[in-house]
Amino acid sequence: MNHAAAGSGRPANRLAAETSPYLLQHQHNPVDWWPWGPDALAEAQRTNRPILLSIGYAACHWCHVMAHESFEDDEVAAVMNELFVCIKVDREERPDIDQIYMAALHHLGEQGGWPLTMFLSSDGSPFWGGTYFPKLPDYGRPAFTDVLQSVARVFHDKPDRIAHNRDALLARLSERARSDNPANLGPAELDSAAASIAHSIDPVNGGLHGAPKFPQCSVLEFLWRAGARTGNERFFAATALTLTRMSQGGIYDHLGGGYARYSVDDKWLVPHFEKMLYDNAQILDLLALDYARSHNPLYRERAIETVDWLRREMLTGEGGFASSLDADSEGEEGKFYVWSLKEIEEVLGAADAADFAARYDITARGNFEGHNIPNRLKSSGLDDSDGPRMRALREKLLARRASRVRPGLDDKVLADWNGLMIAALVHAARAFDVADWLQTARTAYDFVRTAMTRDGRLGHSWREGRLLIPALASDYAAMGRAALALFEATGDNAFLEQALHWQAMLDTHYADLEHGGYYLTADDAEGLIVRPHSTADDSIPNHDGLIAQNLVRLAALTGDTKWRERIDALFAALLPNATATGFGQLSLMNALDLRLTGAEIVVVGEGAQADALLSAARKLPHATNIVLHAPRADALTPDHPARAKADSVQGAAVFVCRNQGCSLPVTTPEALIDLVKQRVSA
Repeated sequence: MNHAAAGSGRPANRLAAETSPYLLQHQHNPVDWWPWGPDALAEAQRTNRPILLSIGYAACHWCHVMAHESFEDDEVAAVMNELFVCIKVDREERPDIDQIYMAALHHLGEQGGWPLTMFLSSDGSPFWGGTYFPKLPDYGRPAFTDVLQSVARVFHDKPDRIAHNRDALLARLSERARSDNPANLGPAELDSAAASIAHSIDPVNGGLHGAPKFPQCSVLEFLWRAGARTGNERFFAATALTLTRMSQGGIYDHLGGGYARYSVDDKWLVPHFEKMLYDNAQILDLLALDYARSHNPLYRERAIETVDWLRREMLTGEGGFASSLDADSEGEEGKFYVWSLKEIEEVLGAADAADFAARYDITARGNFEGHNIPNRLKSSGLDDSDGPRMRALREKLLARRASRVRPGLDDKVLADWNGLMIAALVHAARAFDVADWLQTARTAYDFVRTAMTRDGRLGHSWREGRLLIPALASDYAAMGRAALALFEATGDNAFLEQALHWQAMLDTHYADLEHGGYYLTADDAEGLIVRPHSTADDSIPNHDGLIAQNLVRLAALTGDTKWRERIDALFAALLPNATATGFGQLSLMNALDLRLTGAEIVVVGEGAQADALLSAARKLPHATNIVLHAPRADALTPDHPARAKADSVQGAAVFVCRNQGCSLPVTTPEALIDLVKQRVSA
């Protein structure tokens, strides 16, 4: 837990009783921090002080900078303690709180980011804020203590101004987006949107034009789906170019595996070095998706290396996945990951070092601030650099790197991020045909289902035996996705039953009956100033988009028409506003594509032939295909479109169904693959 050591000779503050690694990093600050809760709000009311709310996360570089400059400084802390009740929040542990106050900052006309620094009234209502504030004046930005004194002065001397700001922000936060657009979207409209997005893709480096570059996995999946829907290779090419450049760039850890959060440049060379579980889950999912189509060996190599990293560095002792690795070590961003040519020569010897340096862009001058970030951007795919000899050299360097001071690990287990990774591992196990990845996924799934559940309801965050409950809608959505992926991969009905239970929890405690969709927080969760209701994608797909995809799959896998009715009602409520936000709700658009054009692959029968058909079906691209195994024809519901045809089948057969119509049966994997490529409508 990096950075916690700073100031560790001081007495501990209230954060010492918390389990969040981010909060524990601040337990020895001279700031009189409070964790979020009614006691902190009551203290602000009792002392008539405004609240300073600081939100960040353990792997956040600028959070560490502000902590070192200001929160560890006695003079700054004295001003904070005198004028404010100071509350520290881990955004990963409480994304509901973060969502509210980040939205407030946006309504103030400010660009978001972390650390998020908001100023609140004693009831939690925001009235002003920003992100990182420097300790000393910096390029026109005032010193943090000057900001603190000015805010406190206005709070006490101009209460009408504070009330005006607070009321205006609360009104904006309480608004629900409305649109008169009926959003009668079909494949043609999705194709048009994909064509528009494709024009925004950098034709040389992939990703959206400009810097910084983020993976933008929902965008890449949307383009991939357009390729599958239209057969137009340019959509596949846009996704493949981005995946390839990321996988060859410095954003990928060529020694240890795994992808960093984003690239600060436009070529994917210089990463923001933190590694997040959710990014790697979404990228692994895309590698598996395109590999099922293209069989690109680069994607297999990167998937294997990334899962190796995941199991080596991110698995907790209980079987869940930790949240993130810090960008910083020894107080310096990226120090753990960069190299000098001299050090590489010391490890490998002159001849091997020269060979490695030529392949991985290592020079005496460096490619990043005098240091070197290993990358393969001069290569478009695998070559002999990926053979056994070069792999052995990478392993030597990895062993040397292991002796360095490691970045901090945030080892809390988040249900939603774990759900994304579990589903990605299942999809990758299918696409790359690696059976033991499926077992890793099942172990993590079982941990969340048991250790992170109380009385049938999920929690959100677990660490050292302590569970933060109740869950968020994103937790149920992502774990529901994981359960359905496991059901399709194994045919074990326990996974389907669990997915149905979790969807029932969503419908009972999170449904927005007035506007449609689902709130982020439960109806019996702690009351906040507003109940978060965003439908926009963030660093992970929005819960409404994930739920929509789950509902489409539930309709196909159960045969129950209520799920089809539920998904159509959800689309009717949410799509009108989604069409106005451009890239903002592509996970919902991806669900619509699955509803309109997805194929249900129904394998009927048992025995070796059925197993062969199931194996072939499970290797098909997971995003556009739903796999159902019916050991007997009567396992299908009476009104299933394949039921009548299945009754006459002898042995095992497979049907491809779309839009309530099914193909004639085929009996070989080769025939199945040919059939899926066709646009079956009857």
